[in-house]
Order: sequence, then C-alpha cells, then structure tokens
Amino acid sequence: MEFKEFKELVVKEAKNRNIDLYELYYSAEESTDVAMFNGEINSFTSSLLGGAAFRCIINGRVGAAYSQELSEEMAKSLVERAYENALTLEKEEEAFFAEGGASYETYESVDMPELSETELIKAASDANEALKQSHEKITDRCQTEAVTGTQKVFLANSHGVDLSWESTIDMLLMEAVVEDQGETNNDYEMKAADPRTLDLNALAVKIADKAAAKIGSDKAPTGTVPVIFTGDAMCSLLMTFSTAFSAENARKGLSVLAGKEGETVASELVTVTDDPFYEKNPARRNFDGEGSPAYRKNVIEKGVLNTLLYDLSSAKAAGKKTTGNASRASYDSPVGIRPFTFVLQPGELTEEELFEKCGNGVLIDSLGGLHAGANPINGDFSLQSSGFMIENGKKGAPVRSFTVSGNFFDMLKKIIALSDEVKIPRAGSLTAFASPAVLVEELAISGK
Repeated sequence: MEFKEFKELVVKEAKNRNIDLYELYYSAEESTDVAMFNGEINSFTSSLLGGAAFRCIINGRVGAAYSQELSEEMAKSLVERAYENALTLEKEEEAFFAEGGASYETYESVDMPELSETELIKAASDANEALKQSHEKITDRCQTEAVTGTQKVFLANSHGVDLSWESTIDMLLMEAVVEDQGETNNDYEMKAADPRTLDLNALAVKIADKAAAKIGSDKAPTGTVPVIFTGDAMCSLLMTFSTAFSAENARKGLSVLAGKEGETVASELVTVTDDPFYEKNPARRNFDGEGSPAYRKNVIEKGVLNTLLYDLSSAKAAGKKTTGNASRASYDSPVGIRPFTFVLQPGELTEEELFEKCGNGVLIDSLGGLHAGANPINGDFSLQSSGFMIENGKKGAPVRSFTVSGNFFDMLKKIIALSDEVKIPRAGSLTAFASPAVLVEELAISGK
C-alpha cells in the first residue's frame, strides 16, 4: 500500500476516535551494497528498512505506536494502540506537533541515479582494479565498496502539516593498502557521487600516495606545539563534540555551552553554520523530524555563540522558537536534536600558507579512539593521532602513534588560521560535517 492511502486510513480512524491532536511519521530506507576485496566480491547486501509511527495526545497524555506494515488493518491497529497507550499512562507528558501554515524554503535537490546490481558490481570492480595499478607498493589487500540507497520521509499531523522528502545517494569507498619492507599502511576515501562519473585512476593514485607517505613513520616528539588539523581530522572533532550544541543536552547539564548564548566561545575567526541545503551535501531537506521548517543559521558567528540547536520541546522549555533541528534516526526512534550539515567556514590561507604560518609543529590528519578518548560533555580529549611534522613551514617526516590532548572548547579559542578549502568526508548521513584545515596556536603532544 502506498503511504498516501495509508495516511488517509489513519486520519479516518483518528477522527472515528475523536482524536484531535496526532502526528503520523513514515520513513523507509532501501539500499544495495557491493564490497570487493582483492578483485573478488566478498559481500553483497540488499536491505529495506522502515515503518510508520503514530503519536496522539489524549487528555494531556501522549500515546505512540509503530508498524512496519502499511495496510488497512494496520492503520486501524496503529491508531487503536496509540490511543490505548495514552490512556494507560499515569502522568501527563508534553508533546508538541509542528503548526500548519509555515513557510518552507525551496532548494535544488541532487538527482543521483539508483544503480543496478550490475552497475554496482562494475563500479566496485573498476575501483579495485584502479587501486591495483595505482602504486608500486600496493598490496592485494585493497578494498572497495559501492552503495546505492534511497530514503523517503513523510510527515503529516492534525495541524495541517503534510510534508515529504526523498533522496537517492550513491557512494564509493576505496581503501588502499601499501607495504614496504614488512611495514604496511592504509588510507581511504569515500565519495558521495555516481561512481561512473569519477576518475577512478586519479583517485586511486591519490589514496595510494597518501598511504605510502606514512611508511617509515616515527612518533612525534613530546611537547606543546602548534597543531594543524586537516579538514578530515577537524570533521572528526566536530562530529564528536556536536552534541554539546543541543539545547536539550544543555538543559540537562550535559553541555558546557549551557547559558552561553550571546557569549564569545571561540576565536573571532570561527564561524560554524548549520546548513540543511549545503551545496556539497547531496542529502538536503527543508523540514526537520517534527515538520518544522529547516533553515541555514550561524550557530557560532565570529566566535560568538548565536544559538544552540532546538526542537519544539526544548524551545518551549527555554521560551524560544525551534531552530528546526529535530531529528529521528528511524521511524521508531525518539525525537532528538542534530544539525543537518555542520560547517566550519573556511579562512583565506592556502595549505602552503597555513604551513608557513605554523612554522614548526605537527600536522594531524587522522584521529583514533574518539569514543573512549573524548568527553563531549566537558570537551576534554586525549586521542591517538598520526600525520606529519611541520618543519620550517613545510610538511616534513611522517609521524604516528602519538597522543594529542586538550579541550575542544578551549581549542576553538586558540584557532589562529583556517585554510580556504573545505573538506566534507561524511555526507549522506543524518548529519554531515564540513571543515577546512585549522591551525591551533598550541596543543599538548605526547610521543617519544
């Protein structure tokens, strides 16, 4: 059954039960994934996940029910179960549904094709072959993965909100493994693009060269030195500490940014934007998980915390308007708060100029142990790292197996320069993160 017909049945049943306040949410994800190792397919998966969620408010109490099936029988059952669940609750809860009549921005969607199984296999195979020919130190342990996936979201409520969003995204992962005199190293890139449009040979050489450049790495010297984080590495930090920008976390005492709206929290060079329509992210949308309008906003502007991120509930508690950042991981997940594309805006320096300004320090291009070594509540981190020494303004010897330590929010105040090129390594998920390379005045390095 199509969602439109299912929705009409749910609305009819809600009216039969005199339910005045309700919301129907439906999401579905369909994906096909082909993974290849050493020229042979080692994984082929196809999945279809999704379902509907119905919430209603009865005498101040919220009831909810979920279903993976769209049928006439299930439409009645969904409403009945949510209604009965609301009646069984002993305490009143607040729930908020988006008001009707709001204005939603128009945007240019990215039309990627839904690739066939044959096309996915060819993409993974061609990428694997390109890696084999990419470098003299390449091994037969290279991996590639081609994915195509479509996500659909529908949301309707009793206030007249009736919205939908659909996107198809193709992705290609290429991982090169190199070896020299018994020492191995790897590097990878993931591209959100139709793989048939990519220059696979050039991409393979780029990845293999990056992997080979780390052969012969030593530990960085211990000390407190200037540090450059590449766009990839800075995106990892933004992802790890993005929960601190949730107004709900701030209200619960789980963020050091609580009560700091309007205050300086970073260097004046730092502007962080949440952008649902970011040009480099193919997964764009104009409404959030509650049906509120999504819009571009500077969360931090020239170092000042303009706003935290709000959904309807946290906005009501704070006496503010929602910023349109409600999010649902799936149809049966609770409403949370997330940015869409979290972008640290670029500066004006080229990579070479950034190195020159650093002088002598460390370039970090990879961070490990983010779950165990970072505390998103207070901002502290101590992370395994790898990268290169920076010597006299130039990229020097490779280094790895050292630790970088500090506090993320203190670090934001120590950013003294940013590159002019933004990297977006994580696109197509619930949240994407984008960042230029950044130069931090000093951080503690623990190595040899």
